[in-house]
Amino acid sequence: MADPSFDVVSKVDRQEVDNALNQAGKELSTRFDFRGVNAKVAWAGEEAIAIEAETEERALAAVEVFKEKLIKRGISLKAFEADEPAISGKIYKVSGRIIQGISSEKAKQIAKYIRDEGPKGVQAQIQGDQLRVSGKKKDHLQDIIALLKAHDFEIALQFTNYR
Repeated sequence: MADPSFDVVSKVDRQEVDNALNQAGKELSTRFDFRGVNAKVAWAGEEAIAIEAETEERALAAVEVFKEKLIKRGISLKAFEADEPAISGKIYKVSGRIIQGISSEKAKQIAKYIRDEGPKGVQAQIQGDQLRVSGKKKDHLQDIIALLKAHDFEIALQFTNYR
């Protein structure tokens, strides 16, 4: 029988992001403080989000509304990255990105952390944009999950395929 294992991934449910985007759009269209500033929030590609308004302050407020909706939908703010507002004609635009996958540098950092801090006999293998963690005992794997949750790697981590 194979050793127990689980995967460490950084993925976001696109449907939940879409729901948060729609809720933020509705709120921007109905809130009194956003009247007359043409505030909009929409997809700008596969992982990109465009937020625009007529003033810089309203553009930043629209970003905050979107972040609130992400939190309500259970999506970590570590999975969303927004740039500073840039003026384009009369409109301020903010570009945002949904961050998916674990970069190779982060994967190496997480694997090293598991080697240094985790119990003996636990291995972490980098597999593309995720990590497979395996060990002899399920208790050790649960300890690793607790360790990773307690440490801040500046990305949203999920734990899948626990066997």
